[in-house]
Amino acid sequence: MTATNPREFPANFLFGAATAAFQIEGAAHEDGRRDSIWDAFCRVPEAVINADNGDVACDHYHRYEGDVALMKSMGLQTYRFSTSWARVRPDGGAVNEKGVDFYNRLVDELLGADILPWLTLYHWDLPQALQDKGGWANRDTAERFTEYALTMHDALGDRVNVWTTLNEPWCSSFLSYTAGVHAPGHYSIEEGALASHHLLLGHGQTVRELRARDSSLNLGITLNLTVADPVDAESPADVDAARRIDGQFNRWFLDPIFRGEYPADIVEDIRGVDAAAIESFEKAVRPGDLDIISSAIDSLGVNYYHGEFVGGEAPEVAPVAGDAPTKRESAPAFPASQNIHWHERGLDRTSMHWEVQPEGLTRLLKRVSDEYSAPKGVTLYVTENGAAFDDERVVEDGEVRVHDDERVSFLTGHLGAILDAVDAGVDVRGYFYWSFLDNFEWAWGYEKRFGIVRVDYDTQERSVKDSGREYARVIGARAL
Repeated sequence: MTATNPREFPANFLFGAATAAFQIEGAAHEDGRRDSIWDAFCRVPEAVINADNGDVACDHYHRYEGDVALMKSMGLQTYRFSTSWARVRPDGGAVNEKGVDFYNRLVDELLGADILPWLTLYHWDLPQALQDKGGWANRDTAERFTEYALTMHDALGDRVNVWTTLNEPWCSSFLSYTAGVHAPGHYSIEEGALASHHLLLGHGQTVRELRARDSSLNLGITLNLTVADPVDAESPADVDAARRIDGQFNRWFLDPIFRGEYPADIVEDIRGVDAAAIESFEKAVRPGDLDIISSAIDSLGVNYYHGEFVGGEAPEVAPVAGDAPTKRESAPAFPASQNIHWHERGLDRTSMHWEVQPEGLTRLLKRVSDEYSAPKGVTLYVTENGAAFDDERVVEDGEVRVHDDERVSFLTGHLGAILDAVDAGVDVRGYFYWSFLDNFEWAWGYEKRFGIVRVDYDTQERSVKDSGREYARVIGARAL
């Protein structure tokens, strides 16, 4: 066997893990917290598998001290978490001091463990009372979001330097207001387009307000991005299918943030499907909005799980498709999805039926750097990357173990893909595995496990999986 030299990570590279408030905190009705759209959505028949909810989740609200100690034992340098709008300003109104106090305690615990707090302001838990007023389809929600963001800065600005405005606005707009898959579960192309704009407006407003308060802050946004490949690069129909996926998933958010414009080709594609929706969207984009949205940021979080292999004609043999979590109706999340068909290319798949494609991450990081971030001096971080597999718990010599070899391979493969991007000249400064803990996986409830730490939902016992042990080894060595 030929020995290989370790591949070292840059000295300034951060190793972390990520979670989200609704998915792990629990304490849904404690200390003044009130319903978010996800609490309400969980009560909709067949919206979430097994009618699961976030009432208890991983009970992180009560167990955060032990969870932070576990992070420290694994060597994590940074922890990406979200604050709950529904906990901090319930119903979008007055500040709830007990909710703020929780995040004060959490941040102090992280700092005491020498773990950098990486704060995300919005990971999809809009107060239900604001949804009752139109949610993100209502421009006023962007104003309320900025108020909430400043509340968090009032509380944590002396200790938290990294502020991410939004997590994956594609999900909280088109997947939520157009496809009906995520809360609030609507089926409207118009609402999805309006939500996308108002989310970005809230982002830009918050960046400006925080920048005015403290120019030293590291401000950014996290986008879920993909690599869309045509089945046949010589086929106009296949190339066009890939263009429309890239445009609706990637460029719809990258272009306004970095270039101050929405992609004109996609605007016209959606107009061809729903002219009234685009007319409403264009009226909603007021003079000056795009200047606000394109306010300078310091970092861009890239969330990557898999690529897309698409063509203009249906394949003879359809690829393995993930079953919908429930029987509840869903609609296309891409408004201009006509004649876009997904094809099989023989890659391994996770239990979500997502392809395992590490090299796609390398290409994605290079493309985003070349076309968007590097010219603006914006630093890249991989803020989510992970996989669900059907883990099995075993007890060996009295110790709980989870031998998740597939996840170990996924983790090291994607870390290697990041090093490939670094070798190609891309300035990537960190990696956050999704997720630190098994947790509530949105419409999939507790059926899918993404964590490097297993959670027994009956006892709340935490057990580090083999993937978590391997990640700790990589962190300790700072090398693959």
